[in-house]
Amino acid sequence: YLVGVGRADCTGPVAQVPLMGYANPDQVGGGLLSRLYSRAFIVADLKNSRRVVFVSADIGMVSQRVRLEVLKQLRSKYGQLYRQDNVILSGTHTHSGPGGYFQYTLFWITSKGLVRPALSSIVNGIVKSIGIAHENMKRGRLFINRGTVENSQINRSPFSYLANPQSERKRYSSNTDKEMVVLKMVDEDGSELGLISWFAVHPVSMNNSNHLVNSDNVGYASYLFEQEKNRGMLPGEGSFVAAFASSNLGDVSPNTRGPFCANTGESCDNPQSTCPVGGAAMCMAKGPGKNMFESTRIIGQNIYWKAKELYEKASQEVTGPLSSAHQWVNMSNVSVKLNATHTVKTCKPALGHSFAAGTIDGVGAFNFTQGAVEGDPFWDQIRDQLLGEPSNETKACHKPKPILFSTGEMTWPHPWHPDIVDVQIVAIGSLAILAVPGEFTTMSGRRLREAVKSEFDSHGTPEMNVVIAGLCNVYTHYITTYEEYQVQRYEAASTIYGPHTLSAYIQLYRGLAKAIALNATQELPRGPEPPLFNVTSLTLLPSLGAENAPANKTFGDVLEEVRQEYREREVAEVTFVGANPRNSAENATEHNFLTVERYSHISGSWHPVLNDASWDTRFYWSKGSRGQSNVTIEWHIPAGTEPGVYRFRYFGHYKKRPFPFLKTITVPFEGSSSAFQITAP
Repeated sequence: YLVGVGRADCTGPVAQVPLMGYANPDQVGGGLLSRLYSRAFIVADLKNSRRVVFVSADIGMVSQRVRLEVLKQLRSKYGQLYRQDNVILSGTHTHSGPGGYFQYTLFWITSKGLVRPALSSIVNGIVKSIGIAHENMKRGRLFINRGTVENSQINRSPFSYLANPQSERKRYSSNTDKEMVVLKMVDEDGSELGLISWFAVHPVSMNNSNHLVNSDNVGYASYLFEQEKNRGMLPGEGSFVAAFASSNLGDVSPNTRGPFCANTGESCDNPQSTCPVGGAAMCMAKGPGKNMFESTRIIGQNIYWKAKELYEKASQEVTGPLSSAHQWVNMSNVSVKLNATHTVKTCKPALGHSFAAGTIDGVGAFNFTQGAVEGDPFWDQIRDQLLGEPSNETKACHKPKPILFSTGEMTWPHPWHPDIVDVQIVAIGSLAILAVPGEFTTMSGRRLREAVKSEFDSHGTPEMNVVIAGLCNVYTHYITTYEEYQVQRYEAASTIYGPHTLSAYIQLYRGLAKAIALNATQELPRGPEPPLFNVTSLTLLPSLGAENAPANKTFGDVLEEVRQEYREREVAEVTFVGANPRNSAENATEHNFLTVERYSHISGSWHPVLNDASWDTRFYWSKGSRGQSNVTIEWHIPAGTEPGVYRFRYFGHYKKRPFPFLKTITVPFEGSSSAFQITAP
């Protein structure tokens, strides 16, 4: 094949924008732990007649808005080379990235609308990463390997899983998919280019009390792999690209110690995930570490170690033709043939009461509990008054789900949920990547993979490696099995197209697999094109006004200085007169807020050894009054840090108004700490 890889920044604004994932309005950005990247991989055949693109981005999920804007830019840059059928966009599902990049109204509520700078940095980052991969195409080879990852996941809805038939459950040794699939890429000389790993786990080691933008456990795995392969480079630099992509993670948590009551410490591993005192709001899962930062590293490291082992031992070569199959489908109206006599239908989108309960990884609000199969008259009354009552047809279609929000019947100011959804399979020789538009649970994913594999088998392409890539192309929440749906925990309440959603997807993906196997992808109906709403920006974010430094100070001045010396495992920190980091995101596509520099006595100059993409540094912004704000930079000095002389530097932008009533202008500035010594242990 011809192979190209690329990586580009897609972080966006790290302050004031709500983080996407937990739907907690209090969880807004207040700084940066690690940068977010889009990682792109292009494979073309040697005749260069066919090509496919896989992108994994460090974002909560790919929204329809992101996808449509990316495809539009690719069309204007490359014509018909990169299209909806041969480009997969997948989100890692970190819950610590900026939100606001959606066009459907439901997602505006917790993201404070459509935040153009967040949307633009994701779209531009994805397009840029594809551009870098496009420019770097060279002859190469692909190898696949698979293995088991231990001690990194639990099923967070085991009571739903148990509703699946026992005959089905006993075919599997675990209630999560522990298998990791790794695709290794090298050029024809054997030089390493990159890898994609697919593994099912929620990147929610960082919980909903976190305010620092970061890529969570899978992002830490990418960081470790890239740091190892791009020796001597700063994080985010170097040519080797390692993507840790999402899979069927719907009911899979990295918080391996399981759910406990935050107030009493007792287990709350019960069907409703509630505590005797405080109810569901107190029931939270714990990761393996003593805090969320340590848990993120432990899980990320486990995933990295397994990927490294599989990568090094990968010997099964991937060969064969490239193909891609894609359709747009109106998921609110799919007829599914269950058997010769039985046909059922999907429903208009709706969310159930237990959607509001959240999960043990991030609890919901008020007094909602998981596993609610009856509505609550109090909340139903409020809903009817504010948003209107669900129609009888929708209520009947979604049974036994008690509907909280009938999003498919809510259209002001735009539809609240998508109807038109992408289904897509890309085949690279013996590897079939199923791009799914949401979060399939463990058993849903198993059923889908098995159905697609048997479809390939029966049409003369046996031995296919079928992997699920999660959170692709458009976000449609969760997909549970019909049996799990009956239990109505969070994942089932969030299966928006009703009880037969999975059956509909299985039917659709079978159709795509058959078309690929019979080389008939051209004959697939395109389906109805998704809408692109004409909203460009609509946000409740505070506006960016002119800023001030305290009396007798200027931007970038030190307010609290570093100590003169530190040892490893201590935290060096400095506080500067700061400015809103959003100024930087709106001003520059890639902005580095900080460096840690080391003094070289040989050259007599300072050299950066860390930047803000490093997982050892933390950048905090805090807003004060009268247009003032502070920035604190921490360096958690790891064991094995070279002794020597170091300093911090801070880079920002502030807004000033040159004359009253005129527009503000953005001014770059920088600051530097005093030098400090790191002494040998």
